[in-house]
Amino acid sequence: MELTVIGCSGSFAGPHSPASCYVVSGDDAAGRTWRLVLDMGSGALGSIQRHLPLTAIDAILVSHLHPDHCIDLAGLHIAVRWDPRGWGRGPIPLYSPEGSHAYLAHPHGIGLDPGLTGSFEFHDWHERQAVEIGPFTVEAFRVLHPVADPYAIRVTHHGPDGDAVLAYSGDSDSCEALVDAARDADVFLCEAAYQEGRDDALRGIHLTGLRAGEIAERAGARRLLLTHLPIWNDPATAEEEARRAYSGPVLMAAADHRYEIPAAAHPDRTIVPAKARVEP
Repeated sequence: MELTVIGCSGSFAGPHSPASCYVVSGDDAAGRTWRLVLDMGSGALGSIQRHLPLTAIDAILVSHLHPDHCIDLAGLHIAVRWDPRGWGRGPIPLYSPEGSHAYLAHPHGIGLDPGLTGSFEFHDWHERQAVEIGPFTVEAFRVLHPVADPYAIRVTHHGPDGDAVLAYSGDSDSCEALVDAARDADVFLCEAAYQEGRDDALRGIHLTGLRAGEIAERAGARRLLLTHLPIWNDPATAEEEARRAYSGPVLMAAADHRYEIPAAAHPDRTIVPAKARVEP
């Protein structure tokens, strides 16, 4: 399984990265590569096209309905609906919290009949119920964040070397569901928007690097990849905080980089960030 970071800036797009967006890819038994998009926040729609054509998206998984995680889906609707060359395939399966259709239709000032149904095939998350998408099994875990139905997402790739697991926090403060989502994950992609000592009074919203490390340690995650840092955060501070609580490897997510996620059968392999390949 491979993770490509499209955007990792926290809360809004930064000068060097869009807001939250990630591509998870993996082959099925026949050798066909499937591509799932985790969130598509502000600025992501332009950047993702440097890595793959939009028609290569097999499904989109949305953690929650905040603009920095989903607003560029409203723009993707335009690409699907109005490309004069034609879209060439059916609506994109979209797994998301209840109410996503109305949320995404609102910027266009249109109703829900037909709304965006020609562009997206809407599926509401059902907590901890597995969804099968090609060679992937996906589960959503309701977490702690001030919006209706925020979810962490767990993606398992059933590959030739065994299962590989990516857990993605979405946005969340510490909670038991986040530990469950990250349990024994090969990579835990986790937000660290807050900083110890500066944001202590803000609870129930985001994690600090320290709290992300605590969750990763409790969950037994094999590697921690920190993301969603606002432009005013120092990545070195988040990394140092995480290392105080987590005994495994800590990396910092970087836009336009890819990370190979080894199967659990190969626990000694390390993930090394590299510039992502740009698809034609």
